[in-house]
Amino acid sequence: MKPPYFDLVIAETLEEVTDCLKQHGADAKIIAGGQSLMAMLNMRLVKPKLLIDISRISELDYARRDKGFVEIGAAVTQAKLEAWDDLDSALPLLARAIPHIGHLQTRNRGTVCGSICHSDPSSELPLSLATLRGEVVLSGARGRRVLEAHEFQTGMLSTACGPEEFVSAVRFPVAKPGQGFSFHEVARRHGDFAVVALAAVAEGKDVRLGIGGVSDKPEVLELKNAQQADLEGKLNAFAWSLGASDDIHASARYRRELVRRLGLKTVKEACDAAS
Repeated sequence: MKPPYFDLVIAETLEEVTDCLKQHGADAKIIAGGQSLMAMLNMRLVKPKLLIDISRISELDYARRDKGFVEIGAAVTQAKLEAWDDLDSALPLLARAIPHIGHLQTRNRGTVCGSICHSDPSSELPLSLATLRGEVVLSGARGRRVLEAHEFQTGMLSTACGPEEFVSAVRFPVAKPGQGFSFHEVARRHGDFAVVALAAVAEGKDVRLGIGGVSDKPEVLELKNAQQADLEGKLNAFAWSLGASDDIHASARYRRELVRRLGLKTVKEACDAAS
């Protein structure tokens, strides 16, 4: 299939992006890596009149520590972040999650912010953002605003990003001493969409467990005093609360079983890493 006709602007500055969005609003779409958007264009799920390419804007090509966060600009590819020297020490959960994203070829083009914007419930980066309680920076003609992950991710392929703004950066909290992390994913083949993905961060006696691939967006379970809690019972209740459904990849029953069994493993690994 071929995409519908559209105009293309290759932006060189942030001001050019915000001016285009102010002028065209919902008729415009941002493109950086295009690994998700191009497929949607080809299937004509979206029909923008204008594409704004931000991949060449040097102001958006950065990953840096800032006030307890690692802030990642909208032009940073997944492969570039994967190769960042400080990734394992600063963002150990992402170091575990990124190798599950597609394949090396797609990570070379796909951007970190692009995956967050696409908000696929099976994607690893939106799950990591929700589990770590990260933030999303939105920019537009009226300035910038910052949303927490749960405020930004509103549902399947939907976010709180307005028609005249775009995601200019995402922020992941820097790992603290004593925290433990774990990530697991089940897919039909490595690189395919996750049937179920699980991420966990443990700190002290508490664990935060995130689940992707089951609900319309990543869901997070807070486990207080996890090692003493009825983990099996809590995971069973959590699995049922997610409202899993059958599709061509897996049954709802199988997804619930993965949440229960692999969830237990993920939580215990995070606790062991923290201790």
